[in-house]
Amino acid sequence: MGRPARVEQFNASEIGIVHTIQRCVRRAFLTGVDEKTGKDYSYRREWIRRRMEALASVFGIDVLTYAIMSNHIHLILRNRPDVVAKWSDAEVALRWLRVFPGRRLDEQLSEPTTTDVQTLASNPERLAEIRLRLSDISWFMRALCEPIARQANRQDECTGRFWEGRFKAQRIADETGLLACAMYVDLNPVRAAMAESPEEAEHTSAYDRIHAERGAELEAAAFDLVAITAEEAGKEIRTTPVNEFRRKRAAKRRNATGRRIKRDAWLAPLRLDSRKLSGNPELHQGGVRASDKGFLNLSVGEYLTLLNWTAGKKMAELARGIPKKLQQLLDSLGVDPSLWRDLVWNYKRYFGQSCCAGRPESLVADAQRIGKRFHRGQRKLETCFSSGT
Repeated sequence: MGRPARVEQFNASEIGIVHTIQRCVRRAFLTGVDEKTGKDYSYRREWIRRRMEALASVFGIDVLTYAIMSNHIHLILRNRPDVVAKWSDAEVALRWLRVFPGRRLDEQLSEPTTTDVQTLASNPERLAEIRLRLSDISWFMRALCEPIARQANRQDECTGRFWEGRFKAQRIADETGLLACAMYVDLNPVRAAMAESPEEAEHTSAYDRIHAERGAELEAAAFDLVAITAEEAGKEIRTTPVNEFRRKRAAKRRNATGRRIKRDAWLAPLRLDSRKLSGNPELHQGGVRASDKGFLNLSVGEYLTLLNWTAGKKMAELARGIPKKLQQLLDSLGVDPSLWRDLVWNYKRYFGQSCCAGRPESLVADAQRIGKRFHRGQRKLETCFSSGT
């Protein structure tokens, strides 16, 4: 069975949540330690995290969870055409030019100018296309993966493909599927024995949220959403030596806004405020993410408690059983608490061959949405859910 068409999984003009996976094609590791050569590529994890953070500041895409592994990356993304629709034409043009300036970054006017912004904003047909792209998960993944591939190839002194091909996408059909998928992503390093607990699993959204709760900060990778005039750009070129000019450009790429933010500030908030569900896009005003809209009916503390319990592997932890509050949560989702760990730890067994994740009835409804009778894995999934719920 071939991969489903992208239009069946997400549409840039409709809000949707998608689990994406992008895998490295070469034997050489993406970010880990290559046992064949002994080279350690772990520092590349921060390349990827910072690029995701930068893109989250300009795209109409919410980054819900992520995990950067040795040879692949996981992201759960929510596209937000409703947020993009609220941006002015000039703001849309500037955001696009920050990611796709239309010229080499080492050329004179790589910095978008007010003239560039006005020229693009005055082209309604082109701007309508750009609005759609700014809420398109495919364009987000393209803007994430292409620069990383070029940078890694340049460092490895080789050419050719770096990624396996187009990213794998899986539509999230309901809150149950989202919670299971989010925990599967956050626990990937624990499952791979790269970390003992979520608290130690760096370059995951869980790690960021845990340490942000403790006050951890980082230098913002967000793009500067202020254009300069052509006169200012020209004066800088004329009066700044080439080496100094390049150094300043490099420094600005590292921290364009000169700000420090909470470690998880660029991620979508976790708790979904049910009082704001009447079509309010909850635009973010801080310049580091698309919106302030959450995605689960859990606080950060509740999510992390369930995550840590799910991550537990010792027999003593299993014997104690699930805490009463967490059991009530899983009961409300219709998940058999005794099988929750199995659903998350063996996520690929239940959802690995499916283009959709969620409760059995949600998979049936989604299959009907695209004119199919069923999604793969529906029958196997039924064993994890409470009967009659």
